[in-house]
Amino acid sequence: MTETCLAATLFGAEDLRLVEAPIGPLTPGMVRVRFGAGGICGSDMHYYRHGRTGEFVVNSPLILGHEIAGEIVDIAADSGDLQIGDRVAVNPSRWCGYCDRCQEGRPNLCENIYFMGSTSKTPHMQGGFATYFDAIPAQCIKVSDSTPMAAAALAEPLAVCLHAISRAGQVEGRKAIVFGAGPIGLLTLLAARLAGVSEVAMVDVAAAPLAFAQRLGADHTVDISGGEDALKELAAAKSFDLAFEVSGTASGLASAISNVRRGGTVVQVGNLPGGQIPIPANAVMAKEVDLKGSFRFGEEFEQAVRLIDNRMIDVLPIVTSECPLSEATEGFRAALDRSQSVKVVLTAS
Repeated sequence: MTETCLAATLFGAEDLRLVEAPIGPLTPGMVRVRFGAGGICGSDMHYYRHGRTGEFVVNSPLILGHEIAGEIVDIAADSGDLQIGDRVAVNPSRWCGYCDRCQEGRPNLCENIYFMGSTSKTPHMQGGFATYFDAIPAQCIKVSDSTPMAAAALAEPLAVCLHAISRAGQVEGRKAIVFGAGPIGLLTLLAARLAGVSEVAMVDVAAAPLAFAQRLGADHTVDISGGEDALKELAAAKSFDLAFEVSGTASGLASAISNVRRGGTVVQVGNLPGGQIPIPANAVMAKEVDLKGSFRFGEEFEQAVRLIDNRMIDVLPIVTSECPLSEATEGFRAALDRSQSVKVVLTAS
């Protein structure tokens, strides 16, 4: 009997189906991974709700998922020290290694990148929310048997945050403000603490994620659902050196620019809506703000895996619920409810 694979496949906005298909032979140069756990990311939710995220549009069926971990079950490659049975966190990025950006040490900007669960290329690059998926050995970083699969899967969002901290430059001893207290915002808080940021404020429009931020050690939390007066008072008193825009909203970016100190640094991490958006550009000039983009990650993925595996950062407190892959649609619906969920993780069973 031919073994099959079950994959959470998006056909359009709010049209997520569990598609079963036979498993084909493993392509030379690849390894096959049995799904262990996968985090539902903000971009996954954008794809699910709108059939797009930013400029990337779903034009054909797309298997979602890029925060993934699992177990090696087959190898058709020179796999280095990988063996069947190894538990791995899987880097969704597959870089070419030879383009100009790769050569200058910025593989996250690779001109030929393959990124799992993304529509940035046609045909789309299929993701890892499937009972089996394939990768190259370089994408697979081993984790110890004691590391939960859910924690290993969250190496990817942690890597995003480590890269954002790196983009900010010198951060030790500085004060930071983070706009957006979702999973990336909360992990940015943890990454900032690890890097030596002296004080962190978290800003959001919802009370539930801000309560999480407080439990994770935020020095200040600001709910701006009723207006930004409290934020303006805090920014005036604290003179934030760094601002991280993680909410993925034009208003979040405008607030980051407006509330960072003169000569400060703003790092845009959130994926803003497609098209043109208004920002206070004159403030960037007049305050001489350094406005930097932060896109995915490079070597930070392996760093994130090591931090999690060595218990230097605990990512599991942001996980509010787990849901079997076979009930992925219910998992997505739960993830979209910010009053109840921070991070939803899909599991093998």
